[in-house]
Amino acid sequence: MAALPSRTSPVDDSSPDAAQLPQTCLPPWEIADLPVPQPIEWKHWTRLIGPAIVMMGIQIGGGEWLIGPEVTAKYGGSLMWLATIAILLQVFYNMECGRYALYCGEPIFTGFLRTWPGPKFWVVCFLLLSIGAVVPGLAFNSASVLGAMWLDRPPVEADRAFILAIAYGCLVLVVLPVLFGGKIYNTLQAIMSAKVLIVLGCTLFLGVWLVSAESWWKVFSGFLKFGSIPTTDAAGNSVAVNVLSAWARGEALPTLDLSGIATIAGFAGVAGGGGLGNSLYSNYVRDKGWGMGSLVGAIPSAVGGQQVTLSHLGKVFLPTRENLTKWGGWWRYILVEQWVIWTPGCFVGMALPALLSMQFASYSTLSQVPPKERFGWAQGVISADGIRHYPDLPSGFAGPLWILLLFVGLMVMLPSQMSVVEDVCRRWTDVIWSASRRVRENLHHGQVKFIYYSLLAGYVVWCCVSLYLFGMYGTPKLMFLVVANLNNVAIGLTSFHLLWVNTHLLPPALRPKWYQRIPLAGCGLFYLGLAAMVFRVDQWPVIRAYLVSLGLLAG
Repeated sequence: MAALPSRTSPVDDSSPDAAQLPQTCLPPWEIADLPVPQPIEWKHWTRLIGPAIVMMGIQIGGGEWLIGPEVTAKYGGSLMWLATIAILLQVFYNMECGRYALYCGEPIFTGFLRTWPGPKFWVVCFLLLSIGAVVPGLAFNSASVLGAMWLDRPPVEADRAFILAIAYGCLVLVVLPVLFGGKIYNTLQAIMSAKVLIVLGCTLFLGVWLVSAESWWKVFSGFLKFGSIPTTDAAGNSVAVNVLSAWARGEALPTLDLSGIATIAGFAGVAGGGGLGNSLYSNYVRDKGWGMGSLVGAIPSAVGGQQVTLSHLGKVFLPTRENLTKWGGWWRYILVEQWVIWTPGCFVGMALPALLSMQFASYSTLSQVPPKERFGWAQGVISADGIRHYPDLPSGFAGPLWILLLFVGLMVMLPSQMSVVEDVCRRWTDVIWSASRRVRENLHHGQVKFIYYSLLAGYVVWCCVSLYLFGMYGTPKLMFLVVANLNNVAIGLTSFHLLWVNTHLLPPALRPKWYQRIPLAGCGLFYLGLAAMVFRVDQWPVIRAYLVSLGLLAG
């Protein structure tokens, strides 16, 4: 197999050996020229409303509204530095997913299938890594918010059957949007753009109006408080202490409190995104038509997508001088999206719900509810309950702000549940569409939607079963903790797989540099380390609780 050319020696366009590409476990790519990118100009800002805004809308989700505020309410802003590390590491993960899609127009999961020992092995692995997605936790949490609106109070244990019924309705509701829009991606982009505008706009308004400057400082300074860890004080209360500051003062180093490690690891896991969801950036780059994606196509919707087609496999370009120049223009799209849109959006998306929780959660009356009647409320519901009991509100504002904060929570979780459903169906559609020889030989480019919607129907049925198990025997919070911690394993392992793909299958001129490889490897180590702490040997009761929650054990 001939080596691909380096940046310093571009391919001679006339060379008969120029089309020799790495041998992989799928059929070879076709060769085509890289399309010319449009210049990045702020007067044409709509060109940049693309994959990053969709990813940001997806990832301002349960973590920011469920786990993040809980951690902030308990430890102040001291542990926000974990979100800083998580978001910055995920930027490099996202960029490498985008790199692969720009080069060949395939999602990164197809790239994974191209590696040894082949598609069948990796399909089994990814099925195991996707186990967190079988739990429709956000639908249950959305139902809890809707139930609170209907009942004009947070639901209690006696309302479980009522909330479960609403959750089934939420599951149906999130499926409807992906039926329309030409390209399914177009529908996602519209919904997630509206979500980002509503959620960040409302929380910023409430934060500026009602949150104290002290709370603002605690949250945003917390992003830089590296070394703060959860521990317990002399009275047994949970506090956060900075290890670096204690060491500098010559004090005894605090002992890490692992009693709440599942929540803290889940918080770090969902900061930004986490799990296999980040890999979707490559799918959206393709469907947006960036790089070689414009020559491959997209997944069409059931209604209005008759003219949209999708190639089974990607197309690559040869690293000639001309193509490398065009590559630089496309790569700037990825850089601007990730560093100017996605990264700041994730920090703001983490900070604003945490601000509201820090300011209002202590005024909630839910701590007075007897333990047997408690429902495992999401922290967003607790914050909403706190805001209507907040003593400094002007007269007549308690009721409207209670509804407003619940509505914001609904806008956070319901579209995110839609994205989880779409994520699973999209990922496995691409896997089947590319990996199955029978599908490649018998289905033409306009028939990919039949696979997508067949998977959608089966997945919704399974979600109904899973929702019943959790709805009857679990809580909304437990459902999300299961998903968050299983996702840490998934993103940790795929970080190393992604690194291998981009350093072996891409031409040397397009491969990541050392300063891009190190953070990607760090991403894998960070998330696998979190998973190891949660699932350590002496935590069998926690592991067993997760398995029971998934319906794999009884009693």
